[in-house]
Amino acid sequence: MTASLYELFELEPLDTNLYRSQLNRENFLGSLFGGQVLSQALMACYLTQDQQGSAHLPHSLHAYFLRAGKGNRAVIYDIEKVREGKSIASRRAVARQNGHPIFNMSASFHKLEEGYHHQTAFPAGIPMLQTLRQRALETKNEKLNEPQHVLPLTEHSPFELLPIEADLFTSNRVREPEAFCWFRAIEPLPKNKISQYCALAYASDMGLLATALLPHGISLFSGKIFAASIDHAMWFHSDQFSTDEWLLVHAYSPWAGGARGFARSSIYTEAGTLIASTAQEGLIRPINPLRS
Repeated sequence: MTASLYELFELEPLDTNLYRSQLNRENFLGSLFGGQVLSQALMACYLTQDQQGSAHLPHSLHAYFLRAGKGNRAVIYDIEKVREGKSIASRRAVARQNGHPIFNMSASFHKLEEGYHHQTAFPAGIPMLQTLRQRALETKNEKLNEPQHVLPLTEHSPFELLPIEADLFTSNRVREPEAFCWFRAIEPLPKNKISQYCALAYASDMGLLATALLPHGISLFSGKIFAASIDHAMWFHSDQFSTDEWLLVHAYSPWAGGARGFARSSIYTEAGTLIASTAQEGLIRPINPLRS
């Protein structure tokens, strides 16, 4: 479906700490997009806090994808309130379809406080937005009369992506296992912070496994790879961001083996603020053409 991000985050309350998705988005394999389940679970966890008081914002989440979700069925989110502290609140979420768990997650929320601060520097030598957008426009004008091929990662996506290299995830050229990509939400989101956090969680599932395949000369979208996220972790470092504005993700894969790939990413604002870090492991299993 082509529901907006805002619509995806409008969960239906069924009972105390129990919520249901009303709309779904599928990935390029036809199953539920992992970022959707991740972001909806985060929203459901947030909603179990006292909304009359000062609800804490997320600072981390750790999730496992257990089964492929179906796009034609609602997802039920069952939330356990593990701890309700003055500065830290903890939640556990289980997402189910047809009574079976498809996903579980632990999430932690922190009351905003002042403290020591340092961060890694914004990547040096990265082409900035104006240069990339001009390059993309020139390429588009050159190819107006050619067949247009849509990258499955971006088809019907609520995010606009602008990779540093246009063919980053589509060519079979062997590259270093490192990727840089600018992104932003296509439609404006509500300015409440939790919607922005959930949108960032949604986007964090785009491109990590693809990065793990870069040094192997094969694209995630080649039809020759079975890919599936296994687990996903995310740490939020700042609330001073908007997914309506351009953000830079720097992804890199330090390891792949045994039909699994591992990748990390850092996400920055255009001004250079590090706002989040992610890590993911997933299956990147070559498809055997002789196997039925």
